[in-house]
Amino acid sequence: MATGPEHGLKWIVWQRIKNSILEDCKKPGIWKVLILDQFTTQLLSSCCKMSDLMSEGITIVEDLFKIREPVPEMKAIYFITPTAESVEAFIKDWKPKAKYKAAYIYFTDCCPDELFSKIKMDCARHIRVCKEINISFLPQESQVFTCDNPGAFRSIYSPHSEDRLKTLETLANQIVTLCATLNENPGIRYKKDSSVQYAKQLAEMVDRKLEEHYKVDGSAKKDKTQSQLLIVDRGFDPVSPVLHELTYQAMAYDLLPIEKDTYKYKHKDGTVKEALLNESDELWGRLRHMHIAQVTEKIPKLVKEISASKKTPDSKISIGSLANLMKKMPSVRKQLAQKTVHVNLAEDCMSHWENGKIEKLCQVEQDLAVGMDLEGQKVKDPMRTLLPVLLPPKDRYTKHNKIRAVLLYIFSLNGTTEENLNKLIEHVEITNERDYILNWKELGVPIIASMSLFRRTARREREEQEDRYSTSRWTPVIKDVMEDAVVNKLDWPHVSGAPTVWNGSRAVSARQKHKGSADDHHGSSKLIIFILGGVSYSEMRCAYEVTQATKSCEVFIGSSHILTPDGLLNDIQRLTTAVSIEKFTIENERTS
Repeated sequence: MATGPEHGLKWIVWQRIKNSILEDCKKPGIWKVLILDQFTTQLLSSCCKMSDLMSEGITIVEDLFKIREPVPEMKAIYFITPTAESVEAFIKDWKPKAKYKAAYIYFTDCCPDELFSKIKMDCARHIRVCKEINISFLPQESQVFTCDNPGAFRSIYSPHSEDRLKTLETLANQIVTLCATLNENPGIRYKKDSSVQYAKQLAEMVDRKLEEHYKVDGSAKKDKTQSQLLIVDRGFDPVSPVLHELTYQAMAYDLLPIEKDTYKYKHKDGTVKEALLNESDELWGRLRHMHIAQVTEKIPKLVKEISASKKTPDSKISIGSLANLMKKMPSVRKQLAQKTVHVNLAEDCMSHWENGKIEKLCQVEQDLAVGMDLEGQKVKDPMRTLLPVLLPPKDRYTKHNKIRAVLLYIFSLNGTTEENLNKLIEHVEITNERDYILNWKELGVPIIASMSLFRRTARREREEQEDRYSTSRWTPVIKDVMEDAVVNKLDWPHVSGAPTVWNGSRAVSARQKHKGSADDHHGSSKLIIFILGGVSYSEMRCAYEVTQATKSCEVFIGSSHILTPDGLLNDIQRLTTAVSIEKFTIENERTS
């Protein structure tokens, strides 16, 4: 079975791959080789396991670009991207001598005519099947997708960009394959009155390409379905990706060096262990959107559960002893391993929280972001709120943390004076790195007060919740958008046609505390959000919360990539760096 909840995006993608590729060329008793490139390796890894592939008659999975031994008695399935590099590597497998008995080629997306002609000319007699299956996005989670293109941020927002149009076209094609995979032809909308127009431009491209797609694919539905696709620029909400978020997943990816969803931690015996943080870890799925305070409350209970399972006194439980229990109990090895990982991960988060003095910093950030203090009084002097972060000692907070606080101060004012900005830059000691702050203007976010007519969107007042923490009062703006869209209160223009019916009387306010289930959303309308320039973990969480709060709508959210605060700051800082200088720097780093 593919990883992730049933009927989630990963499950849908796996079913599509299974039906379009594996079932298409499956014969009882005949095993095949599956050959993948870099993107399709990531795609399959995200939605299935090797055991899933073996059950479909796949005996070997190979890398397209690595040297492989010929297996002339076996047929080969090529699941690859329609790029010159992948096509060239495919042709090499058949010239001058064939490595396999026959080829079944499946492209993730539309193959350009010149590449198709090249394949036809060089390898036609070896090919049994050649199809395009239209999946060129990654299902990151059950309700989250990415286009696996972090470089799109620079391509879209840099004033030096030479490939903006090409990047928008590529993203549009990938979004179309997402809609096709979900079997939707949504009404497409974008945020109006934005100071940058890239979201509008992308929305128009997607609308045109969707129409073309459903004309070509005669078997697909052509009319607008009961779903919506909303496209926004990253500058639409600059606060959420900069703020310290204290839910488990967002906090871990912000404070810890987690790369490719892999968390590394030290075992008690000194060995370094690795754990993959994804939906195959059921405990991660349960904990990831909880506040860290709730998670740390649950960790002792988890340890007690492990203790009870072996009738071991709580006082003797330790991370080291858990490993011994695992060796003795193969049937519960996986469950114990997951609990061990989260004991370490939660402790690691809290250690960074305490050592980095994050709690006081979060209070400042929340006051600036929300515009009110803990008592509910309006912040009248934002500089006074910011001051504790800037005061000595200088090493109290890291450079990035101080920059984040300064940015939130500037965002709260819709820009500051040039004189005040220079003083802030001097205090944070980034005189030679002021692009960390200045380059936000490339996203349409005002840094100097007079430079733009941009105004922060008025936020609705949310009811005080008993479980809301003082350091987590901010709600991402995209959640307001999701909620408004679900109840037909979103005042955004459609590119062309609107959905024939959008939920209708089935719409339920996302602000009501409805306990949804998977069955509630089976066959429901879909709301797809695409943030141009990266999506934050807090915004990803909102998709699950709004889906859970409604009976009638399932929310999917995605972007070119998933961002972290530090990663975003570095991307912002490099926006105005000329490409030639950037390449020169990289070359110097390689040779030094």
